[in-house]
Amino acid sequence: MARAYNVVDADGHILEPLDLWARYMDPAFRDRAPRIVKDNATGKERLIIEEHTSDARLSIGRVGAVGARQGLIEPDAMAYKDGKPGGFDPHARIPDMDADGIDAAFLYPSIGLFSGAIHDPPLAAAVCRAYNRWLADYCSPYPDRLFGIAMLPMQDVDRAVAEMRFARKELGFHAVFIRPNPYHDNKTINHPMYEPFWAAAEELDMSVAFHEGASAGMPQVGMDRFPTRGGQHIITHTMEMMLACLAIIWGGVCEKHPKVRVGFMESGGGWVAPWLDRMDRHFDDQGFNDSGLKTRPSELFQRNCWISFEPVEGSLGVLADYIGPDKIMWATDYPHADGFFPGAPDMVRERIKNTSPETQRGVLAGGALAFYGVN
Repeated sequence: MARAYNVVDADGHILEPLDLWARYMDPAFRDRAPRIVKDNATGKERLIIEEHTSDARLSIGRVGAVGARQGLIEPDAMAYKDGKPGGFDPHARIPDMDADGIDAAFLYPSIGLFSGAIHDPPLAAAVCRAYNRWLADYCSPYPDRLFGIAMLPMQDVDRAVAEMRFARKELGFHAVFIRPNPYHDNKTINHPMYEPFWAAAEELDMSVAFHEGASAGMPQVGMDRFPTRGGQHIITHTMEMMLACLAIIWGGVCEKHPKVRVGFMESGGGWVAPWLDRMDRHFDDQGFNDSGLKTRPSELFQRNCWISFEPVEGSLGVLADYIGPDKIMWATDYPHADGFFPGAPDMVRERIKNTSPETQRGVLAGGALAFYGVN
């Protein structure tokens, strides 16, 4: 009997075990794998990626939540290995899901959010392959409840397409994630160089999720204007996602690939209504419409796109029917310290309590199932 999915976490995370690279990575690249080391001067942990080229360093945040602190760790920081057990172990995760009444969770990385900072394409591909193989094993004990989202080496489009195909055909994944930030100088994701990527996503019926991360060694909007962690986090997550949305809609990706599914994750959702209105306004005004589109942006969003709201957003109930409940998702961000566990499903229910039963079903599960192509 098929499982009923009534409550779906569209964006949970795992915590990569520290021996992942030793167990899963191609031996030729193993000595250059991401690793966590203790800073001798401060005693704090740091994530080191591609030390032989960029020496990019990103510190470990509270309770196993990987985040950017630019070398500053909160007083209550814990060692990465002491993060929530369910992040490392699927058998420990399921009881936490059951406690919150969550039927299924779609899983993104923690350390792996920084894979876009790797400069060497072959190394990036090796890191992604190792991670994806491990993630498939993490999900395998509970294939109807845990769904992995593949990491791609977008540093090289051909390698990204190959990894997408591997993830779909060999691992059975339904979706991939990429960063909204530029991978190649300032080339946006609608640049012609990415055309094989979008064609492959459509061909393979693979959902594409944009997922931002804090100070990731990639270009991020606003970092040069606001020096504080809070200000940067407010800006980069939402505004990078807005720019990615503009690129794939105004830039023609959705119109050219009518079957592609695109999701905007972990950046809030309240921005999407005025953003679509603004695109529509410029589409309707021939003095501004330089898009070449034949279809209004809001219609392209309705056909191709989904967006994830945070459970605490006050606009969720207001926008559920405006955007369409089948286009809305929500997330726990489990096991990260700034996430919404326990209690996320009840937070969502509280914000949509005055909507119709159909809307509530769509927001709690239907939108995520439609985006990820899971029945």
